[in-house]
Amino acid sequence: MLATIRHPATTPTDAVPLLIAHGLYGSARNWGAIARRLADERDVVAVDMRNHGDSPWWATHGYPDLAADLAGVIEGLGGKADLLGHSMGGKAAMQLALTHGGLVRRLVVADIAPVAYDHDQSRHVRAMRALDLTGITTRGEADRRLAEIEDDPSLRAFFLQSLDLKAEGGPRWRLNLDVLETEMAQIVGWPGTQGRFDGPTLFLTGANSTYVRPEHRETILNLFPNARFAKIPGTGHWLHAEKPRAFEETVRVFLTA
Repeated sequence: MLATIRHPATTPTDAVPLLIAHGLYGSARNWGAIARRLADERDVVAVDMRNHGDSPWWATHGYPDLAADLAGVIEGLGGKADLLGHSMGGKAAMQLALTHGGLVRRLVVADIAPVAYDHDQSRHVRAMRALDLTGITTRGEADRRLAEIEDDPSLRAFFLQSLDLKAEGGPRWRLNLDVLETEMAQIVGWPGTQGRFDGPTLFLTGANSTYVRPEHRETILNLFPNARFAKIPGTGHWLHAEKPRAFEETVRVFLTA
């Protein structure tokens, strides 16, 4: 079972819980502020996807496996949930909706399409693996060392959220870097899943992102005929981190419509 962080509803209603699935190299903790704010009238549960955070490490990382993991969490929540997934988590969410749609009431897919991409994120694995963890005791020290490998401070901050400084035996990554590298073709790809999810679906993208392009719309609508499309101005692929309040409010309006 996946590790989860549960945010109980501040004012409980009869709304189904919201399950949040993060993207590659992320974690449930990345979504803490958004999850807490969306938990005003419903329980919100953020997961650590397999091979991330505190969830188990497995030798595979394909979307049928990731979707099955999410299905197990939803079944434990009562068998029905709204589902929000970003990037890799969005593909896992789409896979689940297409294969076990009865578990999902409404679906939010953040800045990803049901297609294979030709980019490769393995360089980030190599950067994290190259970081010398010897004697590191603070995140600031880790950042200084990682800056010699990765010059983007926002990426460094994001990656270092998955560095466990208090692990027994010394600092270690809460990421199964070997499997994520081995399975990268599966992660940036798409299994070609057929099917149809007729529930309300929102494809929410960053206006400056190129992940969801006009030529993807026909594929999306064939699989998700009740899809709606929205963009958050001034954001890229990390739209939820760049404009969290706008992201949160758009999701809230869609889930309560």
